[in-house]
Amino acid sequence: MFKNIKQIFSARNKDIKNKILFTLLILFIYKLGTAVRVPGTENITQDLGFLELLNVMGGGSLKNFSIFALGVTPYISASIIVQLLQMDIIPYFSNLAKEGYSGRTKLNKITRYLGIALAFLQGLVMSFSFLGEAATSMEYLRVTLILTAGTCFLLWLGDQITRKGVGNGISILIMAGILISTPSMMVDAFSSFVVSGTTQEVALGVTKFILFLLVYIAIVVGVVFIEKSERRVPIQYSNRTSTAYGAKQTYIPFKLNSAGVMPVIFASSLVSIPSLIATFLKKDSFSLFVNSYINYNTVTGFILYVLLIILFTYLYTFMASGLKPKEVAENINKQGGYVPGIRPGNETKNYISKVLSRTTFLGAIFLVIIAGLPILVSNLSSLPTSVTVGGTGLLIVVGVALETYNQIESSLSARKYERDYRK
Repeated sequence: MFKNIKQIFSARNKDIKNKILFTLLILFIYKLGTAVRVPGTENITQDLGFLELLNVMGGGSLKNFSIFALGVTPYISASIIVQLLQMDIIPYFSNLAKEGYSGRTKLNKITRYLGIALAFLQGLVMSFSFLGEAATSMEYLRVTLILTAGTCFLLWLGDQITRKGVGNGISILIMAGILISTPSMMVDAFSSFVVSGTTQEVALGVTKFILFLLVYIAIVVGVVFIEKSERRVPIQYSNRTSTAYGAKQTYIPFKLNSAGVMPVIFASSLVSIPSLIATFLKKDSFSLFVNSYINYNTVTGFILYVLLIILFTYLYTFMASGLKPKEVAENINKQGGYVPGIRPGNETKNYISKVLSRTTFLGAIFLVIIAGLPILVSNLSSLPTSVTVGGTGLLIVVGVALETYNQIESSLSARKYERDYRK
């Protein structure tokens, strides 16, 4: 890793260094925007509840009610909707997904327009929720347009990172927002553990805070391990010999967590919809029902949250990630390959389906543990809601960081191969 860092900043890879510096410049602009509050509004002082995840992903912009308060969440919601529509629900979308580059371009445009429409709707709901009933119609509209414009500007910044920087722009912005919130989270944790008092009390608080940091680091290491873990299914080709390929075993890797963080986002979105409706309607009976049974800080809400994560993990893995056992088995057969000890055809499909089901179950349990940790910690301890142990934010940061690092490493390897080939 350190060797690659040295290569990045060498004279040979000046363009990669410029891309990284350009990405950092865009992130600096993003950080400035999170501090620019919507004119005529104040900081949100009440507990955000289910909106805390949105605040963390936006770098605290929702708490400040800045111009980036919505973040890129509307675009994420639009992406989820478009991906679901591609799963043979509407033929038009599934056909576009099969058309290659032109189809993906059309789907991206549809996702952008849908994201902007959702940003307007979410901005309207937020303006009604946080401005109160005293505001006029023009004030509601003004705040809604400012929040929508902020999301549009973030999408443009994400495009600039994708084209001229490193990594996926939208993912980098989300990761940056979470990392921006990390220092304040650590300060809140330190303040909670270390309270003013006797020397023994302060020493005990410092010890608890150090243990908290060690647990947090251990969880990060565990997430990295799970994200890199995979189940390798060996493949033998009838028209190839092992000696011709340096005696290396050919295999198909199935990641332990093929669905990534999407099932948690799906589940969080569904669970948060009733709370969002309750905030908008402001009816005591409906709000009481939601807070008592659907909010994931309650027993029934937490069970519902866990079941939704497991359900969406299976749905996303088998339907949206492209790992369809039948198609994988057919591709292996077309290439003249087979799984040793397994007959081609239905037996190969059933074997791959069995392997994928087992890995998906382990991945779903991993997601449940990581997503459930912050909820359990907040309910069983006196830590503030801003302090999270594990959670969706950590999954996003680790996943995006690994993806970006792999992209840079691939670029360095390709350049090294090209230079060696010229020699």
